[in-house]
Amino acid sequence: MRTANLAFAGATAVAVAVFFVFTSLKSAPADEPIKLRKADPSFDFVRSFQGTTHDGNLTQNDSGDLQVNAELRLLFDYYLSATGEKKLPEIRAEIERVLDQKLTGRAALQAKDLLSRYLQYKQALVGVESNAQNISMGKTGMAAAARQRWSAMQQTRQRYFSEKENQAMFGFDDAYDIDSLNRMEIAENSNLNPEQKQAQLKALDDAMPAALKEEKNAPYQVIRLEEQAKNLRAQGASEEEIFRLRASATSPEAAARLAQVDQEEAAWKGRIEQYLAQKSRLSTEMTFHSETEKQAALTQVRNQFFNADEQRRLPAYE
Repeated sequence: MRTANLAFAGATAVAVAVFFVFTSLKSAPADEPIKLRKADPSFDFVRSFQGTTHDGNLTQNDSGDLQVNAELRLLFDYYLSATGEKKLPEIRAEIERVLDQKLTGRAALQAKDLLSRYLQYKQALVGVESNAQNISMGKTGMAAAARQRWSAMQQTRQRYFSEKENQAMFGFDDAYDIDSLNRMEIAENSNLNPEQKQAQLKALDDAMPAALKEEKNAPYQVIRLEEQAKNLRAQGASEEEIFRLRASATSPEAAARLAQVDQEEAAWKGRIEQYLAQKSRLSTEMTFHSETEKQAALTQVRNQFFNADEQRRLPAYE
């Protein structure tokens, strides 16, 4: 699973949408099953991790040295996504606990050293982003601005990682980003007519490594599956039939998780409907002596249906 190069992703607007947080997908032809990673409910470091599984398969060689690869960075990013729910020292401590649990001796120490440098690199990217805001897209174009930002990120990375580490952790993402940059430059090239642009894009498609092509196609496999489920429901299919569709395309475990998501979404929509109905009654049927009294009543209704985290989502429905 690709983890976006954060500084570059903001500039290119080509980040792949993740349909569910618990999925990790590789693409497949239309007639082959879509593989979903089974969720692991044991990760409860923060609330948002519930029902997810951490990325990153940590390995060490026979000599006890760490095998540096993209999986290690995926694990770092998984826990760093808890920023806002936990403070950075807490997140770092949790990552180090996992490293000690998954690795032994020298490999664990090497992984912790890499984590320390990775955190420094992430902090340095803040400066890269700040400088990138001074790039005038109006004068250089989006592709040129993105290319400049990507190059700055590469230069920053070299301060913290060896060439071998850089390739091991970021090589696939770099290939993904370069392909995206090339496509942006073709799209913005006013010297090319539509036929020439199409020919150059096809050349990129033909040259794309299979693994990269799979990664770029992966989100569409999930979208296709859910469109099929939606169409079946519209035709009157039962939930058992929906389950069988999903299980045949993924696995029984993934189908069960998707069914659970359906139930949670239905329950959420039900609570929204009840809340909006109660709120409407407050406005039409109740008399308040002051705005403060009215807001207190509204707060009481909100608290009846939603916790504090859920209430942050309510403005989208009001």
